[in-house]
Amino acid sequence: MADDGLAAFRAQRMKELQSQYGGGNPEQQKKQQEAQQKQQDMMNGMLSQILDQNARARLNSIALVKPDKAKQVEAMLVQMAQRGQIGEKMSEQQLVGLLEQVSGTKPKTTVKFERRRVMDSDSDSD
Repeated sequence: MADDGLAAFRAQRMKELQSQYGGGNPEQQKKQQEAQQKQQDMMNGMLSQILDQNARARLNSIALVKPDKAKQVEAMLVQMAQRGQIGEKMSEQQLVGLLEQVSGTKPKTTVKFERRRVMDSDSDSD
Protein backbone atom coordinates (compact mmCIF):
# COMPACT_ATOMS: atom_id res chain seq x y z
CA MET A 1 0.00 0.00 0.00
CA ALA A 2 2.78 2.44 0.87
CA ASP A 3 4.46 1.68 -2.44
CA ASP A 4 1.27 2.48 -4.36
CA GLY A 5 0.93 5.84 -2.58
CA LEU A 6 4.58 6.64 -3.20
CA ALA A 7 4.29 5.75 -6.89
CA ALA A 8 1.17 7.91 -7.24
CA PHE A 9 2.90 10.79 -5.49
CA ARG A 10 5.94 10.45 -7.77
CA ALA A 11 3.76 10.36 -10.88
CA GLN A 12 1.84 13.46 -9.76
CA ARG A 13 5.04 15.31 -8.93
CA MET A 14 6.55 14.35 -12.30
CA LYS A 15 3.49 15.74 -14.10
CA GLU A 16 3.77 18.99 -12.14
CA LEU A 17 7.44 19.38 -12.98
CA GLN A 18 6.87 18.60 -16.65
CA SER A 19 4.07 21.13 -16.92
CA GLN A 20 6.13 23.71 -15.04
CA TYR A 21 9.15 23.35 -17.32
CA GLY A 22 7.25 22.77 -20.55
CA GLY A 23 8.27 19.15 -20.91
CA GLY A 24 4.85 17.57 -20.58
CA ASN A 25 2.75 19.02 -23.38
CA PRO A 26 4.07 18.41 -26.92
CA GLU A 27 1.48 20.76 -28.42
CA GLN A 28 2.70 23.58 -26.19
CA GLN A 29 6.30 22.91 -27.22
CA LYS A 30 5.30 22.96 -30.87
CA LYS A 31 3.54 26.31 -30.42
CA GLN A 32 6.60 27.76 -28.71
CA GLN A 33 8.87 26.55 -31.51
CA GLU A 34 6.54 28.01 -34.13
CA ALA A 35 6.45 31.34 -32.31
CA GLN A 36 10.25 31.42 -32.08
CA GLN A 37 10.55 30.54 -35.78
CA LYS A 38 8.05 33.26 -36.72
CA GLN A 39 9.96 35.82 -34.65
CA GLN A 40 13.26 34.77 -36.24
CA ASP A 41 11.73 35.06 -39.74
CA MET A 42 10.46 38.57 -38.95
CA MET A 43 13.91 39.56 -37.65
CA ASN A 44 15.59 38.20 -40.79
CA GLY A 45 13.11 40.05 -43.00
CA MET A 46 13.74 43.34 -41.25
CA LEU A 47 17.50 42.86 -41.37
CA SER A 48 17.37 42.14 -45.10
CA GLN A 49 15.56 45.47 -45.56
CA ILE A 50 18.01 47.34 -43.32
CA LEU A 51 21.34 45.90 -44.50
CA ASP A 52 22.82 45.48 -47.95
CA GLN A 53 24.15 42.10 -49.02
CA ASN A 54 27.77 42.61 -47.89
CA ALA A 55 26.74 43.96 -44.48
CA ARG A 56 24.36 41.03 -43.98
CA ALA A 57 27.17 38.59 -44.85
CA ARG A 58 29.46 40.26 -42.31
CA LEU A 59 26.80 40.09 -39.62
CA ASN A 60 26.29 36.39 -40.37
CA SER A 61 30.05 35.83 -40.04
CA ILE A 62 30.04 37.57 -36.68
CA ALA A 63 27.11 35.41 -35.59
CA LEU A 64 29.20 32.31 -36.18
CA VAL A 65 32.01 33.53 -33.93
CA LYS A 66 30.15 35.63 -31.35
CA PRO A 67 26.42 34.83 -31.36
CA ASP A 68 25.66 37.05 -28.35
CA LYS A 69 27.25 40.09 -29.96
CA ALA A 70 25.44 39.43 -33.24
CA LYS A 71 22.08 39.22 -31.43
CA GLN A 72 22.85 42.49 -29.66
CA VAL A 73 23.70 44.23 -32.93
CA GLU A 74 20.63 42.79 -34.67
CA ALA A 75 18.36 44.06 -31.91
CA MET A 76 20.05 47.44 -32.05
CA LEU A 77 19.59 47.65 -35.82
CA VAL A 78 15.90 46.78 -35.58
CA GLN A 79 15.38 49.41 -32.88
CA MET A 80 17.18 52.01 -34.98
CA ALA A 81 15.00 51.15 -37.98
CA GLN A 82 11.82 51.36 -35.91
CA ARG A 83 12.83 54.80 -34.64
CA GLY A 84 13.56 55.98 -38.18
CA GLN A 85 17.29 56.44 -37.61
CA ILE A 86 18.16 54.33 -40.67
CA GLY A 87 17.06 55.97 -43.89
CA GLU A 88 18.56 53.69 -46.51
CA LYS A 89 20.23 50.30 -46.58
CA MET A 90 23.28 50.21 -44.37
CA SER A 91 26.56 49.38 -46.10
CA GLU A 92 29.27 47.12 -44.76
CA GLN A 93 31.43 50.12 -43.80
CA GLN A 94 28.59 51.65 -41.81
CA LEU A 95 28.04 48.31 -40.07
CA VAL A 96 31.75 48.16 -39.20
CA GLY A 97 31.48 51.65 -37.70
CA LEU A 98 28.47 50.56 -35.67
CA LEU A 99 30.33 47.46 -34.49
CA GLU A 100 33.25 49.61 -33.39
CA GLN A 101 30.88 51.79 -31.39
CA VAL A 102 29.36 48.73 -29.76
CA SER A 103 32.75 47.26 -28.98
CA GLY A 104 34.11 50.52 -27.71
CA THR A 105 37.38 49.91 -29.52
CA LYS A 106 39.28 52.08 -31.93
CA PRO A 107 39.72 50.85 -35.48
CA LYS A 108 43.53 50.78 -35.33
CA THR A 109 45.78 50.48 -32.31
CA THR A 110 49.51 50.96 -32.38
CA VAL A 111 51.90 49.54 -29.85
CA LYS A 112 55.30 51.05 -29.31
CA PHE A 113 58.07 49.15 -27.55
CA GLU A 114 60.97 50.92 -25.93
CA ARG A 115 63.92 48.77 -25.08
CA ARG A 116 66.28 49.69 -22.34
CA ARG A 117 69.90 49.87 -23.15
CA VAL A 118 72.06 48.11 -20.68
CA MET A 119 75.46 49.54 -20.02
CA ASP A 120 77.96 46.75 -19.61
CA SER A 121 81.13 47.56 -17.67
CA ASP A 122 83.21 45.07 -19.68
CA SER A 123 82.43 46.74 -22.98
CA ASP A 124 83.63 50.15 -21.79
CA SER A 125 87.36 50.10 -22.38
CA ASP A 126 88.47 53.71 -22.38
